[in-house]
Amino acid sequence: MKILVTGGLGFIGSHTVVELQNEGYEVVIIDDCSNADEKVLDGITAITGKKPVFEKIDLKERSKVEEFFKRHQDIEGVIHFAASKAVGESVEKPLLYYENNIGTLVYMLKELSKKNSASFIFSSSCTVYGQADTMPITENAPVKPAESPYGNTKQIGEEIIRDTCKVTPGLNAIALRYFNPMGAHPSSEIGELPIGVPQNLVPFITQTGVGLREQLSVFGDDYPTSDGTCVRDYIYVVDLAKAHVVALQRLLGGKNKDNYEVFNVGTGKGSTVLEVIKSFEKVSGRKLNYKIVDRRPGDITSAYADTTIANKELGWKAQYTLDQAMKSAWDWEQKIRS
Repeated sequence: MKILVTGGLGFIGSHTVVELQNEGYEVVIIDDCSNADEKVLDGITAITGKKPVFEKIDLKERSKVEEFFKRHQDIEGVIHFAASKAVGESVEKPLLYYENNIGTLVYMLKELSKKNSASFIFSSSCTVYGQADTMPITENAPVKPAESPYGNTKQIGEEIIRDTCKVTPGLNAIALRYFNPMGAHPSSEIGELPIGVPQNLVPFITQTGVGLREQLSVFGDDYPTSDGTCVRDYIYVVDLAKAHVVALQRLLGGKNKDNYEVFNVGTGKGSTVLEVIKSFEKVSGRKLNYKIVDRRPGDITSAYADTTIANKELGWKAQYTLDQAMKSAWDWEQKIRS
């Protein structure tokens, strides 16, 4: 069975490709390498013993998307990761985010709508909830006005998929609203590989720990949390990758209860920025150089998942602790800098 993974050389995409290949699926990757490296293919191959098919395509070029699906008419499922994903950058460059995250999704769904049947997994985000009224966040929490253009593209993306599913009998879709992915494969063959300055906390921590960055900035210590820093739900990337596989299998097996479903994918536990720093210091044995600075636009106080529905419906549960995930991130960082 052939599965397309867009953005499959990226952080979450590459780990999902590994899990798909381990389950016996034939995987085709599309990536424009704007935020990924072709060498990731070697890591995937080293882990699984099989090199996935790779096509370097910019999904913003509609004709290229159409040509791809003409060549690969036997694709039965798509996991769609390809998107720009930095909250701060989206505030500064909103049009880039709307073009890249919305336009490409529309082109993908247009092609899938031509098929008799297609299964579609959408890489969504807990940012769709904005600053939720209560914690933990359930799937029934109201979708509030987005705090950033990035979050808005995920809200709009979900609406587009839902509306398309309503009028496309053969299309079945699941949006996975995930929280904060972190870590690296236990083999240290693949991991988070940000281009330029990291936009996510954990790679900035490990890069600071290894000496690549001079200092980590902690954005605000006056939030209404246990230590004044923001709270997030940090999920190990391999746990997250496995959630995509079981969600896809749910659709392929016809076990979905609706042709559009949403699931929260997290650990169900919130950690503050300072707790994440302490985790790094524990697993690495190093003190981290950090300083408290002003709050950052677009950041919310707290977000962690209620994973009850995903645990029950998908039969999936996060297995790794924060320390275990952090250890994998640190092992990866040390390997790529050695």
